[in-house]
Amino acid sequence: MENKRKRRFGDRREGRRLRKLDPYNAMTPFIMKEKSDASNYFSEQVEVTEVERFLRKKRVSGYPGMGMLHIIIATFIRTASQYPAINRFCSGQRIYSRENVDFLMTIKKQLRTDAGETTIKISFGRDETINDVYEKINAEINKVRNEGTSTNTDIIAAALMKLPRVILRFTVAFLELLDYFGLMPKFLIDASPFHGSVIITDMGSIGLPAIYHHLYNFGNLPIFIALGAKKKVNELNSSGEVVARKYIEFKLVVDERICDGFYFSQAFKVFKRLLKNPESLDKPPEVIINDIE
Repeated sequence: MENKRKRRFGDRREGRRLRKLDPYNAMTPFIMKEKSDASNYFSEQVEVTEVERFLRKKRVSGYPGMGMLHIIIATFIRTASQYPAINRFCSGQRIYSRENVDFLMTIKKQLRTDAGETTIKISFGRDETINDVYEKINAEINKVRNEGTSTNTDIIAAALMKLPRVILRFTVAFLELLDYFGLMPKFLIDASPFHGSVIITDMGSIGLPAIYHHLYNFGNLPIFIALGAKKKVNELNSSGEVVARKYIEFKLVVDERICDGFYFSQAFKVFKRLLKNPESLDKPPEVIINDIE
């Protein structure tokens, strides 16, 4: 199980400051000051034939509507339990480790072209299973779509938009200053669509290919994942027979300041391995690995 560390001076509300980073890594936020300076673009196709079979079983067993989005989020959470550096973030030119995995996604309030959008944020422990992910995500989406509940993000955005433009610009600049020093109020961080572990968009759900989506300089979101539509490919197996396999394309934009390329590549190998064996997501991880001090 995970050993939670006590908060110390210099930590933030949403993360623990890493004090034993390699000097080079600790220096990078002073060289690459904005996420736009430090964005790496990554594309990969992953076979999801086994995932499709797994999802069909889960739907029959009492999880209707469980789909690729639930699987991807659960897989990232499980990967973060073994490779905690992918759950870091950079704020105020320092690197922090986040304890929970905070996912954000933008959804349509109603499935109509003229309907508005909102962002939901869901916090997951690194020991949560695919079933936990399914329950939490569906509960949040139902609040917005079926109950018509306004999210805190909507409420705060509506209040800010009542301000004159000049005052709003000053307010946003003041919030950036508070954020730099880790002094932004917790209720704003909790509602902010720009603070979290990962933001994800499922382009495939509307039949579109994945895109490279930029990271926001405001806030501390370090990873943007875009999923594309699934596609069927005919391939030769080891016996020379033609078999049909399904693939899904991922496009990621990552803040390279949170970890080095080798570390991220090893984490992504685990991510792909989990997608080929999704049954492991039914149970919590045996061990949760903590980040460095």
